[in-house]
Amino acid sequence: MVAAVAALELGGGERVADVGFGGGAGLGLLLTAIGPAGSVHGVDPSASMVERARKTYAADVASGRLEVHRAGMESLPLPDASLDGWMSLNTIYFVEDLAPAFAELARVLAPGGRGVLGVADPDMMAGLPVTEHGFRLRPVAVIVAALESAGLSVEVRQVADDEAPFRLLVCALRS
Repeated sequence: MVAAVAALELGGGERVADVGFGGGAGLGLLLTAIGPAGSVHGVDPSASMVERARKTYAADVASGRLEVHRAGMESLPLPDASLDGWMSLNTIYFVEDLAPAFAELARVLAPGGRGVLGVADPDMMAGLPVTEHGFRLRPVAVIVAALESAGLSVEVRQVADDEAPFRLLVCALRS
């Protein structure tokens, strides 16, 4: 998660989002990275995760630095070109159709902005018992091709991890 935030190359004051924030740890990292002048959007389809984030980050929600939305990646409640950056880690295993989801991620990204999609190695994931419960595992090349079809350029970065191979797909709008 720290590597994903670093890959966004934030300097402070940006408008960013964590799409599929789950437990909310990424929200805290983004709030720190953007400083007092920036803003963070948290988007998650789970009502319980949204409520948890609102409680955990109540002061940031009250100040307007954090807005938390209940929505899926396929229908982001954000205006076109409204984000300087977004990250989405370990989320696409639950997305049935990548095309509309990635089109939404491209739609909300402002020119010059960056997105970071984090994915574990699908071969390693296939051996985990948890993946039997609705996970959609795709080769990294298929994910990259879908991002590129949505109008994004993609740089694949391997993250050093002793436990499992992990990749950050660093995205920008193609010019």
